[in-house]
Amino acid sequence: MPLVDLPELKALLVRDGRLMALDLGTKTIGIATSDVMRMLATPLTTLKRTKLAADLATLGELARKHEAAALVVGLPLNMDGTEGPRCQSVRQFVTNIQNHGAPSLAALPIVFQDERLSTAAVTRGMIDDYDMTRSKRAERVDAAAAAWILESLIARLR
Repeated sequence: MPLVDLPELKALLVRDGRLMALDLGTKTIGIATSDVMRMLATPLTTLKRTKLAADLATLGELARKHEAAALVVGLPLNMDGTEGPRCQSVRQFVTNIQNHGAPSLAALPIVFQDERLSTAAVTRGMIDDYDMTRSKRAERVDAAAAAWILESLIARLR
């Protein structure tokens, strides 16, 4: 399925269904899902990146298992709103999903969501609200950032 913008995604999501969000890092992929009514975002897991084929297979299995209706991919824009090298890397990963992903993954509509400051916001919350140690934060921050990205998109869908 091609990339879609927000109005197209709204039109495609005519019935209830989960969204799956990805926070793509160089070493990990944070993954979150929504509930079927798209009201809440929940951190799911953090995938340690290996080879592209293995990463895509795992993402495809998660999309199938959680019955994802669409993918939300965090786009790491610069603070001034421009795209830098990290955006190019994220866009290439999405192209790889479309061209080489499992059918359960490649068939999903994909929408980008601005992720500026997502990791910083999540990390600050983990420190302030939960007094989490650095090692505990490292285990959970990517999936929590994916949930933050998904919550942002869910708010835009309303």
